[in-house]
Amino acid sequence: MIRRPVDTGSPDRLYTVTGGRSHPVDTAVFDLVTLVVSECDPTPGMQSEHVRILTLCRHPAAVVEIAADLQLPITVVRILLEDLLAAGRITARRPRAAAAADLPESALLKEVLHGLRNL
Repeated sequence: MIRRPVDTGSPDRLYTVTGGRSHPVDTAVFDLVTLVVSECDPTPGMQSEHVRILTLCRHPAAVVEIAADLQLPITVVRILLEDLLAAGRITARRPRAAAAADLPESALLKEVLHGLRNL
């Protein structure tokens, strides 16, 4: 496996892609596992990264998947997703947090851990 740097784009290109913004307005909207679905097809004249996101998100895709596919840093992808969300071109759905009642009891987890250690 060949390791490449995470940020493969030049800083100038990333600055241009985000319109000079360095961080998303609301970081709580798009965490790594937020699912994104496109609500429309790309239109002529759209920014190429927006087109790629809309094409990729025809089926639900997580923010981290989108960043990997675009080979862009997460922060840049979040900014691009905010643009599309504000324009109504995508829908974002965060995973539902598990309620405490839905979680297994700690005694069961300890038994599983002991069983795994005995393997």
